[in-house]
Amino acid sequence: MNRREFIGTIAGAAATTVIDPAFAVSPANKGTMWAFLVHFGFNNWYDTPLDEAPKDAKPHYLTRCMADHVRFDEELWKEVSPQLSKAGINIVIIDLGEFMKFPSHPELAVKGSWEPEKMQAEKKRLEAMGLEVIPKLNFSATHDSWLKDYQRMLSTQKYYQVCSDVIRDTIEIFGTPRYFHLGYDEETAGHQSAERYRMCIIRQGDLWWRDFLWFVKQVEDKGVRPWIWSDYIWGHKDEFLKRMPRSVLQSNWYYHGFKDVKPGSARETYIKAYDWLEAGGFDQVPTGSNWDRNCPQNMQETIEYCKKAVAPERLKGFMMASWARTQRSDEAVLKESVDIIGKCISAQS
Repeated sequence: MNRREFIGTIAGAAATTVIDPAFAVSPANKGTMWAFLVHFGFNNWYDTPLDEAPKDAKPHYLTRCMADHVRFDEELWKEVSPQLSKAGINIVIIDLGEFMKFPSHPELAVKGSWEPEKMQAEKKRLEAMGLEVIPKLNFSATHDSWLKDYQRMLSTQKYYQVCSDVIRDTIEIFGTPRYFHLGYDEETAGHQSAERYRMCIIRQGDLWWRDFLWFVKQVEDKGVRPWIWSDYIWGHKDEFLKRMPRSVLQSNWYYHGFKDVKPGSARETYIKAYDWLEAGGFDQVPTGSNWDRNCPQNMQETIEYCKKAVAPERLKGFMMASWARTQRSDEAVLKESVDIIGKCISAQS
C-alpha cells in the first residue's frame, strides 16, 4: 500500500471501539497510568546483521542483532495481552521498530512486517480490553537500527525527512494517540562498543538538543504529547533542567534495589534523577523492571520511592519495562513482569 491508498482507507478504521465488559477497570487503575512496554520490533539494538553475527555468539547477543525478518511471536502475545488488563494495566506501549510497514517508506520493512490495517486491527483488539495503545519509535542513535541505511545519515536533511514521514505515518495509523514515545536513551559511545556495533555514531552538545527539540516539534505539531526516557539527565543535569521542555513526559528508569545504595555511586545518580525531575517541575511516569533477576522487588520499591519524591499532580503513573522479547525464549520473564506489576497495582487499592 502506498501513502495515497493508505490515506484513503484510514478514515474507515477510526470507528469507536467498544470495551469488552469482561475487562473491568480496577479502582487502583482509575486516574493512574499503569503502563506496560512490549516489543513488537527487535531491530533496536546492535547494527550487526543477524546472518553476520559471530559464530560463537550467545542467544542474548543474537536477539539484539539486526534481522531481515520479524521475530515477534504473535501466538505468545495473544496469550499475554488479555492478562495485562486483568492485572490492572491500562496502557500498552508498543515498541515498533521494523515491525510495521510505513506507507511513506516501504523500504524500512522486513519480511513479515505488518500492514497498517493489521496494526490498526490489533490496536482495536487491545482497546476492547480497556488498553490505551501508545506507539514507540526509538530515535536514539544507539537504538535506531530499524532505520536501516538512514541510521548512518544522522542529522542530515534526508534523515529529517524520513523521520518526519514515519512519525506522521505512525500518528495517522494509531489515530492520533495521546502520547508518542520517542525513546532517545543511551546515546553514548559507551553504549556502542566495538563488540556490539560496527559504527559508533552519537550526537552531543547542541546537536543533541537541536535534533531532540526537532523531534519534539514533529510530534507536538500533530497534536500528540512526546514521551521519552530521561537518562540524559544523569550526566547533564543542569542543561537538561534548563533546556528540556516541560511538555515532554518523562520516564526515568532504574532496575535495581533502592536500599543500601552507595553514596556517590552511579546507582545513586539514577535514583536521584526522580528528585531532580520533580524539582524541575516535570510530569513523570517512573519505570521499573524485573530485568535484574536478583531484584524482583524493584517495581514495588520504585512506586514507594516515587510516591514520596514526586508531587501527586506530576506523578502520572508507572511503567513496567521487562525488556523481554515477545518470544517463547523470554516467555517466563514476560509473564512474570505482568504478575509483578499486577500485584503492585492491587496493593494500591
